[in-house]
Amino acid sequence: MKKIRVLTLGLVATALLVWALPATAHTSAAKATVNVTAGKPSEFHFTLSAKSVKHGTVTFNVTNGGTIPHDFKINGKKTKLLSGGQSAKLTVTFAKAGKYPYLCTVTGHAVAGMKGTLTVT
Repeated sequence: MKKIRVLTLGLVATALLVWALPATAHTSAAKATVNVTAGKPSEFHFTLSAKSVKHGTVTFNVTNGGTIPHDFKINGKKTKLLSGGQSAKLTVTFAKAGKYPYLCTVTGHAVAGMKGTLTVT
């Protein structure tokens, strides 16, 4: 009789764990931060702290390390025009994996090299 109680309690505990796991497995989408420096190492260049992020919400901390104004555009959203030394935050949600191009929208800057691709997994 004692073995049946222990077995029953074990089955109940296992059932509760199996039932609870899917609820905890559905956590919110990934949240990441990417630091972006415009104008470094050269005036018409971006440096990103990460070239790949998981899908979800990403905050881009954009700083203009150059001497002329730049902005940063990705997935249809962009920062304001930043003068040298200025910074801005840009929060973008990537719903699915893929390759997302980014660029500076100031005329001629992307052609000069201020562009790239962020990989979202």
